[in-house]
Amino acid sequence: MQVQKGWLKTFDDYYRDQTQHILNNMVVKLHEDKRRKMIWSEISYFSKWWDNIDHQKKDAVKKLIERGQLEIATGGWVMPDEANTHYFALIDQLLEGHQWLERNLGVKPRTGWAVDPFGHSPTQAYLLKQAGLSNMLIQRVHYSVKKHFASQKTLEFFWRQNWDQQSSTDILCHMMPFYSYDVPHTCGPDPKICCQFDFKRLPGGRISCPWRVPPQAITDDNVQQRALMLLDQYRKKSKLYRTKVVLVPLGDDFRYTEAQEWDQQFNNYQKLFDYMNSHPELHVQAQFGTISDYFEILRKNVGMDKVGMSVGLSPFPVLSGDFFTYADRDDHYWSGYFTSRPFYKQLDRTLESHLRAAEILYSLAFASVQKFGKPNNYPAAENYKLLTAARRNLGLFQHHDAITGTGKDWVVVDYGTRLFHSILNLKRVIVSSAHWLVLDDKQTYTYDPANPLLQIDEVQPAQDALPRKTVFKISTTQRALVVYNPSEQTRTSVISIYVTTPHVHVLTAHGQLVNAQISAVWEDVSHASTEAFQLSFVASVPPLGLAVYQLCKGAEPQSELAHYMFLKAGGDVSVTGTEHFRVSVPQEAVPVSMENPHLQLSISYTTGLLETLKLKEDGSKHSIKVEFLCYGTTSKKDKSGAYLFLPDGEAMKCSPSQPAVIRVTKGPVFSEVTTTFTHVTHTLRLYNIHGVNGQAVEISNSIDIRGEFNREIAMRITSDLNSKDRFFTDLNGFQVQPRRSMTKLPLQANFYPMTSMAYLEDSGRRLTLLTAQSLGATSLRSGQLEVIMDRRLNQDDNRGLGQGVLDNKITANSFRLLLELFNSAEGAQRENTAPFSYPSLLSHISYMYLNHPFMPIVTSLDSTVLALAPYSPLSSPFPCDIHLVNLRTIQSQKEEGGPSEQAALILHRKGFDCSISTKNTGLLCRTTGGKIHLEKLLTELKVISLIPVSLSLMHQSPRGPVEQEINLKPMEICTYRVHLA
Repeated sequence: MQVQKGWLKTFDDYYRDQTQHILNNMVVKLHEDKRRKMIWSEISYFSKWWDNIDHQKKDAVKKLIERGQLEIATGGWVMPDEANTHYFALIDQLLEGHQWLERNLGVKPRTGWAVDPFGHSPTQAYLLKQAGLSNMLIQRVHYSVKKHFASQKTLEFFWRQNWDQQSSTDILCHMMPFYSYDVPHTCGPDPKICCQFDFKRLPGGRISCPWRVPPQAITDDNVQQRALMLLDQYRKKSKLYRTKVVLVPLGDDFRYTEAQEWDQQFNNYQKLFDYMNSHPELHVQAQFGTISDYFEILRKNVGMDKVGMSVGLSPFPVLSGDFFTYADRDDHYWSGYFTSRPFYKQLDRTLESHLRAAEILYSLAFASVQKFGKPNNYPAAENYKLLTAARRNLGLFQHHDAITGTGKDWVVVDYGTRLFHSILNLKRVIVSSAHWLVLDDKQTYTYDPANPLLQIDEVQPAQDALPRKTVFKISTTQRALVVYNPSEQTRTSVISIYVTTPHVHVLTAHGQLVNAQISAVWEDVSHASTEAFQLSFVASVPPLGLAVYQLCKGAEPQSELAHYMFLKAGGDVSVTGTEHFRVSVPQEAVPVSMENPHLQLSISYTTGLLETLKLKEDGSKHSIKVEFLCYGTTSKKDKSGAYLFLPDGEAMKCSPSQPAVIRVTKGPVFSEVTTTFTHVTHTLRLYNIHGVNGQAVEISNSIDIRGEFNREIAMRITSDLNSKDRFFTDLNGFQVQPRRSMTKLPLQANFYPMTSMAYLEDSGRRLTLLTAQSLGATSLRSGQLEVIMDRRLNQDDNRGLGQGVLDNKITANSFRLLLELFNSAEGAQRENTAPFSYPSLLSHISYMYLNHPFMPIVTSLDSTVLALAPYSPLSSPFPCDIHLVNLRTIQSQKEEGGPSEQAALILHRKGFDCSISTKNTGLLCRTTGGKIHLEKLLTELKVISLIPVSLSLMHQSPRGPVEQEINLKPMEICTYRVHLA
């Protein structure tokens, strides 16, 4: 049974019109005959239905599950997309579903079911395995791959992670062999015949068979002929696999809404099965079953145990790698959805970083509140409700028609509104948790939601608008600024906030003056605000900690003012609102460059785009050019749409309608060059800092293609690296997959999802582009990286959506560009053809800076009386390669379901490339061989218990409680039930 979460209708409309009826009928129809079976995979709908049914019906459902008639497969919140999703959200939606099942049904899913994601990622296979599942099924794989696997009989295989030297990550995977998961494409190779066994299509119904031969109801007269016809298809299908067990799914999108269809399908099939089973000469046994029934019989058939992965005995091959990019026919590659609706792909990442920040702060504050004796009005339960809603809204958006950008316009607005409301609510959770933690005297705590003590410096006005910074009023009385570091590493990074005056200085908690920069707030290219100024300074904040700074109006500006220069080829620039700043508008060409302690950039004075990058570490100069290009769509009948990328050839220069205006900012804290083109405002920024934040070039693009017709806009970076046809893109921010650009394939086949990074390398260097949102990326020539940033398409691409993509927004895309050197000894023999690759430690940590930035939180004006103290929960940073994925308070088992005293601690030991030089990187952490001693790390909280469990807390580990020291293998993600107090 395949139920879409929000595609052509919103989640709630689908529930009202279809889903609730399917589930209501299921209870009645399965009870009518014990031989009937059904599977259901997504908990978002199931939980909504469960909340609306009575106890009697709930008991009936539990009976069906006990009898094995109803199986929950996967059991995540949704059936997620596997290309654009980040592993944080994939884990979170799996956990949300499994936690719901544990609380309400006591069910532990054993088998994954993913028939509709457009291509499949090994990350999902890994997460299912870590959650304790033994089997999985996939469907949408390139038609040529399916054909090859069928010819080799390798459609069933053990899927193993590409770094795994043993078999600890193996999961048994079944790939469906044909075009679709609907009935015409599941009984065997001939859809014209299979369609005659989809009894919803009987004459007189609302749908019929496109092959023009209708089904016939099964009678005593025709049962023999029909059974043999169907059996012939079953036999042909079974020849594509290595065993005698054949799986025939019987469903489609939103099937079984009416009682009549249940009767049509079950009764007719039962007659066919009864006939087959009563004729021993046919050598067949046919029955209804669930997906786990299938795997159980399959394993028994080849002499394997129910859950084990003992490949030694098994006839199944072992496979590693991914199944992108998907094509379902001809040159129809589904690489368009890697970028479609990028505004919401970006909003997804914003919600993720807010959710992670809020979960961790909430868990720390909740444990601290218990320690001090809970104040009456601390909003623990209220905030927990907001966290739960945010988990579920983020989970819903991971659906394969949501984050993919393949829903109807109003469905996209519904998703966007959910994301937007959750971000607002999470800010409340962050602010009220931080309030408790930075309060020096906890006795003075009061909760007043109408007048919060703290506020976050950014406000998003609507679901389809970019966030705006709040302008903070600065006066002669000090105003506190709290800075939250959501990462597990000590971080030194630049904070920028908007203030009402340029005459402001910044003090540390100890009253020391901090170097700061005042820059203009630009209303457009060359017009500065006279009401607001940007204050930027370098903040240092301990891991997961809160630092406190004071802002104060000073008689003379204690902060240095930025300088500006404007350039425009063959034209004049009028600059206004800059009376506080030094501004030059040279008439002749001047060289443009920027530098910091690590890098020096040369920039074209006509385009404002990067041309060369010099590494100060060894004085080497590298050609790295940035340009913006456009793709059109083919003139053939089938054109690009939300799913498909069908370009009209290679990308061309986008024709600018007027010369670009270039604005150069120079200052002690950061320098930047902003260029305004017709569709893009492009900014290159360097932070004037030693360490991680100074080693990457920050790239920000604001894209606006709302007036265009069938246009896709790309950013191309062309370097002098000799990368040949090899490049690397990540999968779900979790692992890296080596790629080859193949000229014999259509251009669109060489695009892959880039969730967190893409890189190129040669024997001496690696060039990495880190991204703050999922987009489609490729390398079409040696030394090139290319990213599609937005797409506007005027037609449907015939995959069921029924519309083009015309709801473009002004979209902000952010990146970091990192050039690193290999250690000379190892670089020389690097002809990297390994099936795996790892990012450097520096790029892992830079990615955290980009996607989990500092959160500046300002105190309200009248809060000067309260003493605030910095908060530091850890005595030292985590090891460099161990990432705190989440610290998520677990729901209590009580009726009202507020927070319990336990949390899920999820850790990931990141794999990294040791052959990249870490000299002068300023990393303030060390690696410990995967060991971490939690109790020693915590400053004021104590670990009461620490129990290893499966990824989504479904299974206890056989190892029992841990004696404080945790030990992780490279790449491993582990979950612990932790009780902090």
